[in-house]
Amino acid sequence: MANIKSAIKRIKTTKRNNQINRFYKSTIKTFTKKYLTATAEYKNNPTAENLSVVKDNLSIIYSKIDKAIKKNVYHKNNGARKKSRLYKVLKTLKTS
Repeated sequence: MANIKSAIKRIKTTKRNNQINRFYKSTIKTFTKKYLTATAEYKNNPTAENLSVVKDNLSIIYSKIDKAIKKNVYHKNNGARKKSRLYKVLKTLKTS
């Protein structure tokens, strides 16, 4: 355990930031799973209602990823890669 006051403060700050970062990452993973299940449902039953659910989930994930980038949880390239991969799933559904 640290004895210096600044080191103790850094440990507390790191714990707090770790919890915040974990929250952002887990919510992004949760919404990604919801999006992928919605895309699978749209693939089985392509209706306008299912497509709107897919697009709503995609916009929610985009906003969550952008907030995580803004808070320095993700690097901007990492966020861009995640968004690109999510959109690629939707793009393949529309073409097939």
